[in-house]
Amino acid sequence: MQRSDTQSISIDAPPALVLALVGDPTRLPDWAPDFARAVRRDGDDWMIDTGSGELRIRVRVKHALGTVDFLAAGLPAGVEVGAFSRVIPNASGNEYTFTQFLAREDDLEHRRAVVAAELETVRRLCEGSSA
Repeated sequence: MQRSDTQSISIDAPPALVLALVGDPTRLPDWAPDFARAVRRDGDDWMIDTGSGELRIRVRVKHALGTVDFLAAGLPAGVEVGAFSRVIPNASGNEYTFTQFLAREDDLEHRRAVVAAELETVRRLCEGSSA
């Protein structure tokens, strides 16, 4: 079983606005620059320049459920590895929840700090209506 970490943030913006930002792979460098320096489409997948190489991912957005999943592409059917997120309506705003799975060698505190900064950026972009 892999280690996981889940973080969330309250965002005072419509859930659809948050979903539009985080569900658009071309916007990853805007809010997750530690993960994605640049992004380009490759068929149904996305090639992510991580700064230390390229990573092929598939982004799965389900608007009705408010979910955005960032999955490693090219794995066998039924195998899903990646990060999973959800936008949950909360009165006039929402909670954005992000779960990542970590390898044993990953530094948990470093990864938590990176994701916390990314979530703050999502909040700033959405609350400033820049999304």
